[in-house]
Amino acid sequence: MSRALRRTFTLTIAIGVLLAACGDDTTTSSDNTSVSSDNASVDAGAVDNTSIDAAAATTTIESCAAADGSAAKQSTFTEYPPVCIEPGKGYAATIETNQGTLNITLRADLAPMTVNSFVNLARYHYFDGTTCHRAIQNFVVQCGDPTATGTGDPGYEFADELPTEAYKIGSIAMANAGPNTNGSQFFIISGSNGAALPPSYSLFGQVDEADMGVVASLDALGNPSDGAPLQPIDIVSVTITEQ
Repeated sequence: MSRALRRTFTLTIAIGVLLAACGDDTTTSSDNTSVSSDNASVDAGAVDNTSIDAAAATTTIESCAAADGSAAKQSTFTEYPPVCIEPGKGYAATIETNQGTLNITLRADLAPMTVNSFVNLARYHYFDGTTCHRAIQNFVVQCGDPTATGTGDPGYEFADELPTEAYKIGSIAMANAGPNTNGSQFFIISGSNGAALPPSYSLFGQVDEADMGVVASLDALGNPSDGAPLQPIDIVSVTITEQ
């Protein structure tokens, strides 16, 4: 199984089904779960750029997208971006979907490299007009792959920033294909099974309390077992704000 394909199915849960569509001949169990979450204010997510991996942040030929959102859409990259988030600032994302809008506090204090990548991709409109390819009831909604196949990525990978805080419903974390294979795919924890995941996924945001009803609506569209949602969940746009 290719690493990119494994990214789709690394987020396993105790649903007791055979993942035949992935070519995996094992079943999940109640002791083998995975996915993540956390809650905090924008102030808590203020950036300390000294904690961003210097090697990942400087060995790059890419440039940061304009903070005002004026950059042209870009879907392929060659390297992890330079440092695009500013010290002392908090960051938030507004994800507009066809099923409702999610306002998310980004946690650069927990995962600065992850937030840096997500912010830059969003400012390049990487996520705009994409489809969330996977949704499982009481577990997660997985998005961030422009190909909607579960195999897509931005053209680079970066290291894990594993959480020191517990996942919860509404948490935003990175999907991966194993250690240190983060790209652009992320998931929203939509149920208690997702909140029970082990801390194997970089936690980088939390849906605001006022929008938890939208999370519940997305969860209701999840597949009872695994796979695409029962109705399309499309990302219209992702907008970044600084505070």
